[in-house]
Amino acid sequence: MKAIKFAEPWKVACVDQEMPTPKEGEALIKIHCAAICGSDIGAFRGTNGLVSYPRVIGHELSGEIVSIPDDPAQNPKGFKVGDRVAVDPYIYCGHCYACSIGRTNCCTSLKVLGVHVDGGMCEYFCHPANLLVKLPEGMSYEMGSLAEPLTIALHGIHRGGLKAGEYVAILGAGPIGLYAGMAAEAYGAHAIIIDIVQERLDFAKKMGVEYTINSKEVNAVEKVLEITGEGAQLVMECSGANVLIRQSLDMVCHAGRITFTGWPKSETSLPTDMITRKEIDIRGARTSAGEFEEALELLHSGKVKLMDTVTKIISMEEAPATIIDNEKNPGDYIKVIVKVAD
Repeated sequence: MKAIKFAEPWKVACVDQEMPTPKEGEALIKIHCAAICGSDIGAFRGTNGLVSYPRVIGHELSGEIVSIPDDPAQNPKGFKVGDRVAVDPYIYCGHCYACSIGRTNCCTSLKVLGVHVDGGMCEYFCHPANLLVKLPEGMSYEMGSLAEPLTIALHGIHRGGLKAGEYVAILGAGPIGLYAGMAAEAYGAHAIIIDIVQERLDFAKKMGVEYTINSKEVNAVEKVLEITGEGAQLVMECSGANVLIRQSLDMVCHAGRITFTGWPKSETSLPTDMITRKEIDIRGARTSAGEFEEALELLHSGKVKLMDTVTKIISMEEAPATIIDNEKNPGDYIKVIVKVAD
């Protein structure tokens, strides 16, 4: 079968490799669509310190079940051959403290597809049956592959406790920031997306985001205060840039909340006196846990129109060149879907 593989940083190819064989509790899935994530581009550059090589990439996946255990203990959701599914790519132990309280995304031995273990940008893939989610009737495989990045945005929103009518300032207009803004608007909140790329901000407005700020042109903190009156109730930091992590404390209102979704490359110094004075709730937001059904409902209902964010749909053979070009020209891409099978 074909697979998209990084032999090492800066080396990507569409390779031939052996078909996988399911282990106990695993389903064999025919992958139909696999979307390219910003973390895949980081892995290509070699800047994602969690990735080991060589590595088959791909964690935004949808496909069809080819085989699955009959035993209800191994197949607790009762899936059948032929079922169309999205893949939850976060494999957890189920025994540590975080898993015991349902926060499986914080598992002490978490394994992420395409990072710690091989991913699913390949023709056939094996995955634990309990980590599959059924696609709604009539949903395309292309749309199903967008559920995973939407779960990341939703997890940040949930960790921040966003409510209808509140303002949420979102730092970074990449796919996660854009999806967070669209989901916030769908839930009746007022989204403010901040970035330095005007084309991304114009696209956010087109997608229904209420406010955008070009922080290269204006003072973003002052503009957020002008829009909100006293600061945003929630600030979602989705860029991982140290300067924006620090700036989030200036944008949040007193008694407000901050969620850190972006992954910084180095430590950020934060003023603890301001955290105490404003009594800010600061929370990490890593991957997702239990948000797949919600993401699929938002997509299927049309409340969040993520297919409008797809830059292009490509073949497996086109994937290596597209990844290389995406790394060179990130402003030309929002989301790319690799169509593995019809």
